[in-house]
Amino acid sequence: MRLVFAGTPEVAVPALDALLAAERHEVVAVVTRPDAPAGRGRHLVESPVARRAAEAGLEVLRPERPRDPDFLRRLREIAPDCCPVVAYGALLPKEALDIPARGWVNLHFSLLPAWRGAAPVQHAVMAGDEITGATTFLIEEGLDSGPTYGVLTEEIRPRDTSGDLLTRLAFAGAGLLAATMDGIGDGTLRAVPQPEEGVSTAPKLGVGDARIDWNAPALRVDRVVRGCSPAPGAWTLFRGERLKIREAIPAGSRADGPGGPAPEAAAAAAPGAIVVGRRAVHVGTGSGPLELLWVQPQGRKPMPAADWARGVRPGPDERLGD
Repeated sequence: MRLVFAGTPEVAVPALDALLAAERHEVVAVVTRPDAPAGRGRHLVESPVARRAAEAGLEVLRPERPRDPDFLRRLREIAPDCCPVVAYGALLPKEALDIPARGWVNLHFSLLPAWRGAAPVQHAVMAGDEITGATTFLIEEGLDSGPTYGVLTEEIRPRDTSGDLLTRLAFAGAGLLAATMDGIGDGTLRAVPQPEEGVSTAPKLGVGDARIDWNAPALRVDRVVRGCSPAPGAWTLFRGERLKIREAIPAGSRADGPGGPAPEAAAAAAPGAIVVGRRAVHVGTGSGPLELLWVQPQGRKPMPAADWARGVRPGPDERLGD
């Protein structure tokens, strides 16, 4: 089949590579989001998918909106048989959905109908799910509601961050998307409607969603830290400035080392209270202490929590979150 691939971030690149390597299909162009400002200088930077497409000598389409007439005209001229999609980042109007004869097929990083939306991996980690996966489905006008072609499952490991899990799903899902294109191309694969039960939604996480509530149980705080890593980054306040918690672990979750038994003072700490020991920094939560491993003060690079504590020397009455 003639394919036009749609995707934007780094997580979409493995799928593009898998399709470029597929002998039964030809990727003729790529659709991606427009160049966006990045870094301290806020210079315009092309997306990872655009860079990979340029390396492969592909035409790159960067519509401001997928309903732009010039984009729709060019897509009709290219006349793709199918448009595989991975994390493109924009809603596709019916005018675009109707162009490829075999539709737009999305690789979504959840077991649909669970976690429909922009942040399925983050929500799965924050909810404490033990199993997730990836699903290929035919895009319709509803939110991730189209009939499905294929699925794979993936265990969520106890210390997985969203970044860890998404990386594994990106590579495993690349193979699923390529296999889906094969099945659609040779007519052996038919889409099956999603179940009506089990629907949950996963909207994009904002900064407010990543703020830590120290009154919550340690397990919940841990899930927020891991679910918001690497972005948007779990955070709290210290002395009126934002402090990101890059890595932490509930005390007592491991026999030794990080997550080992907390000192008596930490075990009795009130929510948000900081207990600095010789080798570890603990913070009280609603159910017990959390050991901080890596933090990032506002405007600075990530650093070991022990180094941060030695520098700021928190007082006995100071708490995170105030």
